[in-house]
Amino acid sequence: MVEKYKNWLNRIIKLFLFALATLIIVYMARDLVEIFNVIIMPNSERSLGIISDYILAFFMLFEFIVMIIKYIEDTHNIPIKYLVIISITAILRQLLVVHNDAVQTIILTLAILILTIVLYVIELIKKKEIERKKNK
Repeated sequence: MVEKYKNWLNRIIKLFLFALATLIIVYMARDLVEIFNVIIMPNSERSLGIISDYILAFFMLFEFIVMIIKYIEDTHNIPIKYLVIISITAILRQLLVVHNDAVQTIILTLAILILTIVLYVIELIKKKEIERKKNK
């Protein structure tokens, strides 16, 4: 009986993930159309800024799609590594878009440094676990 409910919940989760992925892909397609429109018909001096905003948003959406695929492939588990990488990308996007305030730039740079250190520590832990399993 419990297994039956688990199966239903898994199906519902997969359905919602599929719907989310579909919405993200539609939004990405819309962004691509907007990027091409701005490139083909530049109407202002801010065109380069608008294009970079769309491209950065596109890559964020692409990372979310990759994360959803990874979640489905890896037995409903998202490795922390991917979440940290997405966080770094989001902070980089913020840093590229808003770079007028020096204090905010320093804080964002420190956040990237901390997340990079976290990635390094995660990889060290992963290597030690692999070595420990080999020694058993």
